[in-house]
Amino acid sequence: MTVTEAAAPPAAGRWELFRALGAVAGDPADARTACAALGWAGPDNAEHTEVFVLNCPPYAAVYLGAEGSLGGDAADRTAGFWRAIGLAPPAEPDHLAALFGLYASLGEAADGARTAATADALTRARHALFWEHLWPWLPGYLDTVTDLRAPGLAPWARLAWRALLAERDAHPGGWLPLALRAAPEPGPAPDNLDCLLDLLITPVRSGFILTRRSLAAGAKAAGAGYRIGERRFTLRALLEQDPAGAVSWLAGEAARWSRRHAAAPPRRQDGGSRPGDIVQSWWARRAGHTARILAMTAR
Repeated sequence: MTVTEAAAPPAAGRWELFRALGAVAGDPADARTACAALGWAGPDNAEHTEVFVLNCPPYAAVYLGAEGSLGGDAADRTAGFWRAIGLAPPAEPDHLAALFGLYASLGEAADGARTAATADALTRARHALFWEHLWPWLPGYLDTVTDLRAPGLAPWARLAWRALLAERDAHPGGWLPLALRAAPEPGPAPDNLDCLLDLLITPVRSGFILTRRSLAAGAKAAGAGYRIGERRFTLRALLEQDPAGAVSWLAGEAARWSRRHAAAPPRRQDGGSRPGDIVQSWWARRAGHTARILAMTAR
């Protein structure tokens, strides 16, 4: 998704916008209230569940953790950030609603700080939150939500993308976050099915996101039956039915995601552009590696 494809931000203030965007990923009723404030009807309960429960859980750990699941070291790392800035972590410290709410609170606190030193400390904390816990996973996540074509949430994904790009361009510097630096190193093609499944259902290892919806599309593309269940179960069934067709489709998905990551808009600062994006380049290389080893496996 590019900046020109995203809807223009509403007239709401910068921090109110992020708080509202976070609320959409929370309770369905809150989501409809937030969407109405942002200018569209929002999702019904079924659509909200389809997106945020069944396909795209809004937790950083799912996309940045070595396990590709809720909790674990990635969630602990996010909880540690809350503690580092003097706050008790909420029950779900890596939930998107909590992270966007914290981002808004830090911005508001800096704007209202009585001294320059306090404002600077709060702004630095907000920069760290952005580069360590938001930008590393949200571009791919929002693209995945967009792929679901959910009418009540597609405007949300576009608006969140635009807001994040504006924040990225406003933040000085930028660095590769710890979650990506600590990610398992890419290796050769897995030598058994369980290891291949571990790779494919873990975004930080594979470089791309597989949802239940995308697996259904993959089964159709491979001419195989789609078995409903957890992603690992569904993917195992697909690979056992038609190994060559499934691996070929997966290689194509990985290659598509590599191109998608690489196409992230360049940073824009002071009226100019800076080529590339260190985080999205990391994801592009990771997905590209997965595409290559899958293509070799399919031969």
